[in-house]
Amino acid sequence: MINNPFNISFGKKPHQYISRFLSSHKIKDTFLSDYPSTQVYLLTGIRGSGKTVLMTEIMNDFREEKDWIVVELNPETDLLEDLAAKLYNISSLRNIFLKAKIDLSVFGLGVNIEKGKQITNIEAAIERMLKELKKKKKKLLIAVDEVTNQKNVKVFASAFQIFIRQEYDLFLIMTGLYENIFELQNEKTLTFLYRAPKIVLDPLNAHAITLSYKEIFNISEEEAAAMSKATNGFAFAYQALGYIKWEHKTFPLEKLYPEYDQYLAEFVYDKIWMELSPKDKQVIKAMTDSEVTKVCDLLEKTGMSSSLFSSYRDRLSKKGLINTQIYGHLSLVLPRFREYALRKKAQEE
Repeated sequence: MINNPFNISFGKKPHQYISRFLSSHKIKDTFLSDYPSTQVYLLTGIRGSGKTVLMTEIMNDFREEKDWIVVELNPETDLLEDLAAKLYNISSLRNIFLKAKIDLSVFGLGVNIEKGKQITNIEAAIERMLKELKKKKKKLLIAVDEVTNQKNVKVFASAFQIFIRQEYDLFLIMTGLYENIFELQNEKTLTFLYRAPKIVLDPLNAHAITLSYKEIFNISEEEAAAMSKATNGFAFAYQALGYIKWEHKTFPLEKLYPEYDQYLAEFVYDKIWMELSPKDKQVIKAMTDSEVTKVCDLLEKTGMSSSLFSSYRDRLSKKGLINTQIYGHLSLVLPRFREYALRKKAQEE
């Protein structure tokens, strides 16, 4: 029996995957350049948009590159200590550090080195390690998933900024929700992050989704296109709908919706809804009467002034929840989020 090729687990690259060629190639081409225009990229997008999967794809590609070291750090730990430990635990690097008499025993790494100068400052320790890597013409890619504006991340980013100024060959990819990346970029001490390129993950290509569904399920292009439309290009929705269809191959699309709605709610939408402010929810619930809503109608329904409404419209747009491309009109972006909001509206009335 062939296993389901779709995956609804977050962070793991699914077997059935639609690559974001432009974004991945842009990052890889920049980092592999002889004179990189940047050594940092920030990936942002709504929950379930595929940030972690894209980062994982790029990490795996760089692991295949000669003389590249790839390390992923946990944002909930002391990132500098985590980096030192992971570098030291790479067997091919440990001998380099030992020959250089880099004594990290004070941090619980390795043993006391005879005639080695014990280093008690973790930032200084990493600088010594980076210096040795540069001598060996090795480059380091660091990845940090789902960053927030917390002390661990800020301390690490400040140190990384210094390492860049010292012209070490290290590169950084960080992913995060828009609001978390925005807060981090606006830290006054982290000016290099403010200038760092930010890639906002757009919806997956609709035609690519159609071709994928058509080939996997051996269905007509019309049926595959209807499934593609039901995902709105949302990466998690592509996986979830494909996963459900695999389990119920003979079911028409309409019969898949109840389970599809449940997956979207439990894995993504409940968390998104919980993080919205009361005013955010008020605007979204006011948009549930139709697929596309006039701004003037929303002003009337919410009772907000034009200036107040504009601030919430911008917030929701940056969060990836509403489409503002049609002048004077708004629509919800996520698949079946209108139906989800309608259920929430009914529960609260």
